[in-house]
Amino acid sequence: MRRGSNTGARRLLLAALLAALALAAAGAALWTSLPGVGALATRTPRTTALVEQRRAEARRAGRPYQADLEPVPLDRIAAHLAEAVVLSEDAAFFGHSGFDWREIRSAAEQNLRAGRTVRGASTITQQLAKNLFLGTERNYARKVKEAVLALKLEHALSKRRILALYLNAVEWGRGVFGAEAAARHWFGVPASALDLAQSAALAAMLPAPRRAALSPAPPWLARRARKVLGLMRQTGKVEDDEYVAAAAELERMLGEVPASVDAEPPEEEDEGDVPAPRP
Repeated sequence: MRRGSNTGARRLLLAALLAALALAAAGAALWTSLPGVGALATRTPRTTALVEQRRAEARRAGRPYQADLEPVPLDRIAAHLAEAVVLSEDAAFFGHSGFDWREIRSAAEQNLRAGRTVRGASTITQQLAKNLFLGTERNYARKVKEAVLALKLEHALSKRRILALYLNAVEWGRGVFGAEAAARHWFGVPASALDLAQSAALAAMLPAPRRAALSPAPPWLARRARKVLGLMRQTGKVEDDEYVAAAAELERMLGEVPASVDAEPPEEEDEGDVPAPRP
């Protein structure tokens, strides 16, 4: 019996080793097959996979399309905007290596309780990988590629560079990409001139930028902007007097909203939805 047990154990160990080797080989092949990211250390792309996806969607729908994408250095983007985006999209950004495992576990538990996907856990690095290289197609193959690309980005680039690329690539409305285009589109100012309230409003748009509007603002956006502003005060990014002034500006800009309104936006569609009004 002992010999048979030992043989069975060796077979299981061999099978596990072979499976691990096959998985490692597949991972290595995927790593080398995906685009390199080293050039992004000094070069900001003039277009992205998401821009080209939106262009193709408009073409299929017979709509004209003009992408507004004007990359700028991180020091020409208001610090308040960068801080608001990190707090609202990926608060652990500067402490993780591409994946926030605590957030992943929390989101998985919430989705399991709801019986459907009600919350994501993508980090800024993962979102950057999706925007630059993959687009918004939802399937497991794309998620695996996104994860590998996130690892490549974290390996090759500094956190500040990843954040700069993200702020220059993220969608902020129909045909609006990056902080500079967003600041000019929504507020008529360069990204460097955004004030605290404007920064909170822009950060609040990111889960559903093509559902956002300012004239008037949907209730979810107003509530979410106030939530972002509150996080900035709680984490010491702004002083109490700055918070009070910005909260008053948000109320003038976005209007009042009942406390019962959900801060989560409606899920966006990839094609065919009605454009949000320009301010």
